[in-house]
Parts: sequence; C-alpha cells; structure tokens
Amino acid sequence: MPELGSPQVRRRRLAVELRRLREERGLRGEDVAESLGWSSSKLSRIETARIGIKTDDLDRLLRRYDLPADYRQELLTLANESRSRGWWSAYADAVPEKFATYLVMESEAESISAWSPDLVPGLLQTEEYARATIDAHMAATAPLSPGEVERRVQTRLRRQQILTGESPKRFSCVLDESVLLRRETSARVMRDQLGHLIAISALANVTVHVLPLDGAHPIGTGAFLLLQFAPIPGIAATSDIVYIEQLSGSALYIDDDAETYQYRRGFGQLVAESLDPATSRGLIERVMQDTWSR
Repeated sequence: MPELGSPQVRRRRLAVELRRLREERGLRGEDVAESLGWSSSKLSRIETARIGIKTDDLDRLLRRYDLPADYRQELLTLANESRSRGWWSAYADAVPEKFATYLVMESEAESISAWSPDLVPGLLQTEEYARATIDAHMAATAPLSPGEVERRVQTRLRRQQILTGESPKRFSCVLDESVLLRRETSARVMRDQLGHLIAISALANVTVHVLPLDGAHPIGTGAFLLLQFAPIPGIAATSDIVYIEQLSGSALYIDDDAETYQYRRGFGQLVAESLDPATSRGLIERVMQDTWSR
C-alpha cells in the first residue's frame, strides 16, 4: 500500500502555495525546473500534489523564489507535517486505501457537513449499529470475516473521537426522516442508536437536522460529506473537498471550487428545508418511543 492517506491535505496546501509563489513571480515552470536541474514534469507533479517533495529540494526551490528565512521555515515545517502519521496508521489494514485518505483529510478538516439519506453517518453511530450496517453492506458486495468487520467497527469508533476530543470539530448533518424508520438491525439497537443521536446532538459542536418525509426534498443526490479547512496564515487556502462513497468500495473526491460550491449550496438548501435542531430531537425521540420501543 502507498503511504497512508497520500496525498494529504497539508501536501495539497503546500502544492497550491508553491504554484502561487512561482506564478506571482511571473516564472514559467520549465524555467524554474531547468534552473534546479529538474525535469518540468517533476515540478508539475509537485505543484499538483501528485508527489511529495524532499526537504532539500523544497529548500532549494524556496531559495530560488528568494523567500525570507522565516517564511521558508514555515513551508518546510508544513512539508514535514505532511509526512507525519496519525492514529489512522494503526488501522491501515482495516479500511480501503481511498477511505484511509479520507480519514487523514477528516482529521485535518475544520468542519464536516454530511447529507445522509440512507443511514446514520459513521461519526454518529453506536457500536452495535455500526457493526450491523458494516456487516450488511459488505455481505452485499464483498463479504468480510468477523475479524475484519470488527476492525472496521473499531476504526469507526476511533474516528468519532474528533467530535469529543480536546479540540472537537464542528459537525453538521442532515438526516432523511426515513433513516430513523428504516430497520437496519434489531429494535433494541435502533432504539439505542436514536437515543445516542439525541444525546450527541446536544453537544455544542454537533448539529443534527431531520428532513421530514412530508416536506420538500431540495436536491437529488445521494449521501455525501463536505470537508472545509481552516486557512494557514500566509498560505493559500485549501479548497473544500466532497467525499462520495460508491457501492464498489471505491470513492469519488471532488475538489474543484465550482463543483464543491454547488454541494455547499445544496447542503444549505437541505438545512433550510429541514427541521431545526430542537424540533429534530423531538422527532427522533418520538420515533424512538413509537417505533422502536414496542
């Protein structure tokens, strides 16, 4: 497996900044590459985050752009951080490579927005609900052994610490009301899952909206996750990233500004048509009592 999570968000940020620095100076990529004894394709791959850059090469490039020492150090630090590993490295064998990439980006995002028309999002799942949904999904595509299922469950539970750790991330989701009613597992597990939704939605950094069945359905797309990133002072902002999981287990990443803007607008429309957080909690509680407590 290639390096877990590559290309990482920090590598993307560095790549964007290196291209900006070159263009700001009116330099052609071919000329910069030639002055450093590189091929044009090497610089192009660095600027598009398709490959990383060694510390010595980065220092030479930054000196070529005549950057002051303190700013060179900022970018060198960013490059070193992009090679670091986090908690997810312990779970490299438990998830598909493209989802490993997502774990890195999720851990670095400032905020996460989720539209979920089918299931409770992974960040809000209980252990038993997670086990049931992973088992059911994989049985329909590529069956996993009980041990593999368990590793994926534990990965999902570890992910959830980004909502409750020292610097919890902002998470906002819109659930279709059908998610509350669809039997994914036993009534007890469904009841516990809805109880968990009520409890976790009370956190200051977590917002849960329910899109009612008898209301408007403003967008016609399936589930997606929208990641937004905090700017690094002095460094060009990283564009939003949309993650869409596919049935085959592969994933689609969208980072084009025009496209991610449409998803951001779409999510806003979903929120506008959904119940407010307090009313959503009331609906979740009624479904928990009326449907799953019998």
